Amino acid sequence: MKAGTAQKLVLNMLTTTTMIQLGKVYNNMMVDLQMTSKKLEERSKRTVIMVTGVDYETAEKVLNEAEGHVKTALVMILKGVDKKEAQRRLQLADGFVRKAIEGDF
Repeated sequence: MKAGTAQKLVLNMLTTTTMIQLGKVYNNMMVDLQMTSKKLEERSKRTVIMVTGVDYETAEKVLNEAEGHVKTALVMILKGVDKKEAQRRLQLADGFVRKAIEGDF
């Protein structure tokens, strides 16, 4: 039992580190989501709300404009840009939300 728990902890650390290095995490939240089901749609909205502080309706509206792409929606809200500019910034930032927001592109 102890070996299994230790193994699980190590694997969790490895996957968490990998997700951070791949740019799938922002503010300790998984943000590389696609709204492919009702459950993920609601999770995406909650993520946008928690990261940006917008209300439910705004999160829903911006996510629809971003075609369900959470990273794009976050950059749109936090940087105050349209979808095309948010996508451009994300591309230049190699998919990292923080770089897309803070970068001077």
